[in-house]
Amino acid sequence: MDLMEESSVERENGVQGRGGLAATTARTLNLPAGMSRDSLQLESVARRLWRGPGSPMKQNLSNIGTSSTSSPVRTSYSDRFIPSRSSSNLTGFALLDRSPSGANIAQANDNREDSAAAYSLLLRSELFGTEASSPATPDKAMGLAARDPIRSPISPTNRNLFRFKSDHQVRGSSARPESPYSLSPGVLDATLTSTTLSPRKAPRKIARSPYKVLDAPALQDDFYLNLVDWSSHNVLAVGLGTCVYLWSACTSKVTKLCDLGLADSVCSVGWTQRGTYLAVGTNLGEVQLWDATQCRKVRTMSGHRTRVGTLAWSSHILSSGSRDRNILQRDVRVQEDFVSKLVGHKSEVCGLKWSYDDRELASGGNDNQLFVWNQQSTQPVVKFSEHNAAVKAIAWSPHQHGLLASGGGTADRCIRFWNTATNTPLNCYDTGSQVCNLVWSKNVNELVSTHGYSQNQIIVWRYPAMSKLATLTGHTMRVLYLAISPDGQTIVTGAGDETLRFWNVFPSPKSQSTVRDTGVWSLGRTHIR
Repeated sequence: MDLMEESSVERENGVQGRGGLAATTARTLNLPAGMSRDSLQLESVARRLWRGPGSPMKQNLSNIGTSSTSSPVRTSYSDRFIPSRSSSNLTGFALLDRSPSGANIAQANDNREDSAAAYSLLLRSELFGTEASSPATPDKAMGLAARDPIRSPISPTNRNLFRFKSDHQVRGSSARPESPYSLSPGVLDATLTSTTLSPRKAPRKIARSPYKVLDAPALQDDFYLNLVDWSSHNVLAVGLGTCVYLWSACTSKVTKLCDLGLADSVCSVGWTQRGTYLAVGTNLGEVQLWDATQCRKVRTMSGHRTRVGTLAWSSHILSSGSRDRNILQRDVRVQEDFVSKLVGHKSEVCGLKWSYDDRELASGGNDNQLFVWNQQSTQPVVKFSEHNAAVKAIAWSPHQHGLLASGGGTADRCIRFWNTATNTPLNCYDTGSQVCNLVWSKNVNELVSTHGYSQNQIIVWRYPAMSKLATLTGHTMRVLYLAISPDGQTIVTGAGDETLRFWNVFPSPKSQSTVRDTGVWSLGRTHIR
């Protein structure tokens, strides 16, 4: 009965007196020994004071960050599920809305414009070279590098990307944090800024049109002939029909050297290394030697049964190749017409070239063969049979001993390189058209090829990459004839369209720049006879 009364009293007190914490606690809790109801009530009051908004403890804690003016300002906004990353900055990708006001707007716009200009300059330079990067605004890019040599054109001003928000900065300090990605390929360090922003070396400019054109009436359209040669005295010799004409590049004067008459015609011309005498191969199989300064024939040498289509000098030795498939070695110091006969080709010999050290003679024929002879041999010491057409284009490299280049005709269209020291083939490049001539530059490691069917083009190659530096067009027929000036900068090409065209293709040995078109090297078209 006492228990039921006590329970009813508790229920009544619980409903009617919920605010009485001490009375309810006294009835529902068993207090430990020594603790009174008053002490429990004081503990509850202290706890409410601690949690209240006016708690002195909270006020003291909130004043810790602002009591000292020398301590850094720390602004931290974070979520329990997103960590705060101190090395990130969303302003780099415009993920934080920081709208500049007043004078800061112009500065922010200028920074963005500078960054875009520098990035465009870098991208164009990397992808397209200096030619593409030159149209950009170099003044602004250089101004950007001068004002801020460390800033990357890719990264923003603060260079800290991908963070949520946490700025730690000491008041009065403008130091910029270092980027943890300074070695990234897309970020420029201070040591790399000058090299990356500096323009690359501009490629050499090669004029795509000839600076001079000479009319050459009766210049034959015959693949097996060699009718143009340039002397060391800067005089061009051209065989036109039955006559040989000399054109001085110094005075632009044309001189008629000889006329073979109606019964004969000119098939090849070749200057001596000193440039004072000219050898002329005829259709009747003779080789005539002329003094160019006096326009006087010195001697006539026979030995071939038919036309002499190619000539090559080595000091006092003159080599002549003929349609009779033979090569005759002539010593102009002796009375005999020839001192030895080189037999090996099975068809007309159309290409002959001595090496620069005068130790090896390369010959090409209509039998698709390329032979190499030495001074004493009467049989070829090296035979190359990889070409599939006539081999007229032959050139020795002046930069590497034993390096020989050759070109094939219409059915071959390839330029091949050989090492005559090891008797091995090196590389082969398909040019897409008949290879008529080859000549190597003495100033740089480059060569020129002239072509016939079907594109009639002139190509400047960089060796050994064999990259095309320029493709020159203008002849309307196959470019059968080629010669190079004594300074090694200018080439002249001849074709069956009866024109001779002069091109600036190679740099000078010192300035590495092309010859200026001044004086007689002026634009214009004249006649060689």
